[in-house]
Amino acid sequence: MLFNSLLFAAFLTAVFFLYYILPVRFRWIFLLLASYAFYMNLHAAYGLLLLFSTLLTYFLALRLEKTPDEKKKKLCLTGGILPLVGILLLFKLGGPAIARLNALIAAGRLSLQPLTLRILLPAGISFYFFQSMGYLIDVYKGKIRAERHFGYYALFVSFFPQLLAGPIGRADALMPQLKAERRFDYDSAAYGLKLMAWGYFKKLVIADTFAVTVNQVYDNCRSYVGLVFIITTVMYAIQIYCDFSGYSDIAIGCARLFGVELATNFKSPYLSFSVKEFWSRWHISLSTWFRDYVYIPLGGSRAGRIRHCLNLFVTFLVSGFWHGSSLTYLIWGALHGLLQIAETFLYPKRKSDAPARKKHWWQLPLTFCLVCIAWIFFRANSIQDALWILSRLFWDIGRPLNYLKTAAICLDLPYVSMAGMALSAVTLFIYDVISLKRDVIRLISKAWAPLRYAAYVLLLVSIALFSYKGIATEFIYFQF
Repeated sequence: MLFNSLLFAAFLTAVFFLYYILPVRFRWIFLLLASYAFYMNLHAAYGLLLLFSTLLTYFLALRLEKTPDEKKKKLCLTGGILPLVGILLLFKLGGPAIARLNALIAAGRLSLQPLTLRILLPAGISFYFFQSMGYLIDVYKGKIRAERHFGYYALFVSFFPQLLAGPIGRADALMPQLKAERRFDYDSAAYGLKLMAWGYFKKLVIADTFAVTVNQVYDNCRSYVGLVFIITTVMYAIQIYCDFSGYSDIAIGCARLFGVELATNFKSPYLSFSVKEFWSRWHISLSTWFRDYVYIPLGGSRAGRIRHCLNLFVTFLVSGFWHGSSLTYLIWGALHGLLQIAETFLYPKRKSDAPARKKHWWQLPLTFCLVCIAWIFFRANSIQDALWILSRLFWDIGRPLNYLKTAAICLDLPYVSMAGMALSAVTLFIYDVISLKRDVIRLISKAWAPLRYAAYVLLLVSIALFSYKGIATEFIYFQF
């Protein structure tokens, strides 16, 4: 069930009203059943994977807490982590491996019958597996106590607003909220609906619109050269940001309807002055997960500069692999690892009593350009395509008029479409700039009534206008 579908609108409306009609003591049961129904609507078998990860980590966490012997505790932890990692590897590597094997068979390099087995990655599996593993590791480290109530723990793993693409929840922050006796809060629900509307605007009006041009160019990149690649790469940077942060806004807003506050997942990442700062603002729940459960256990920055650099590189390489087994994702992760390593030399860690390092204006566009270069590998269909694009970014730039003219002819966008894209991008930029210091939704909520309602109407009309093509396009991060 996709957030941007009419079925979800009906589902959410029914769940919302029934949740508050039911007696308080039954609400967690209803929310748990609704979460499984939400997930199993995609495929009934998905519920078995969700239940397996829940049962495995629930019982092993209880065992961990009761086991005083350190070796047995490590054995319990390993027994929980390895099966989940193994299943993830099966789904992430199995499909591509079969496709490559069939390609070799078709090319006549192997005398075998083509394999008809299809291994498809279940939606959201990486996110709830990571959430379950994080919980188990926290219990092992003694940061939290193991949850005794299976139902509440099952709801923590399966809570439907965050199930398919995060934010990845932490038990110490989310579990108490799910166990609390929630009463309907008008202000919280109203805020949630407004945040959801902004998320839908980013997804439907910006991301899906930009995707048309991006897909046209990147899926046929050998037909293009020059400025068109720069334009569409910037468009892709905006597309993936709006697609994923839009999902996060919808998820966070949806949770607010039930009185639950999920962690912030994006904080104006393209307004960062370094790649390190970018990762403190982009997909925060995942980047902090890798920091806490991969980077720090490897030694973090505690074991000398060389080891620190190696730990950074390995962490980002694992992050690239998490996105997919394709070399394009691995190179994307490696590039971010190398950029972070470079910054450790350019911007050494300051002492606690030293003044904060001054930020220069040029660092902002430089960081954005570096992130966009990495996005080329993330979006390209192959290494060859990525290298083609990189080698032709400045094709014919020596003749500026031809450079511009070629891009205009290749894109062939109507003036109305270009104006709409520009306006939506400017709106996004203004929102992100203001949100660095103020909560934009609360700011608009306190604005002069005619101005406030005009903003709401424009937002809803824009969403309605851009939903005509069928509002069930998948979110990009469902494939991870």
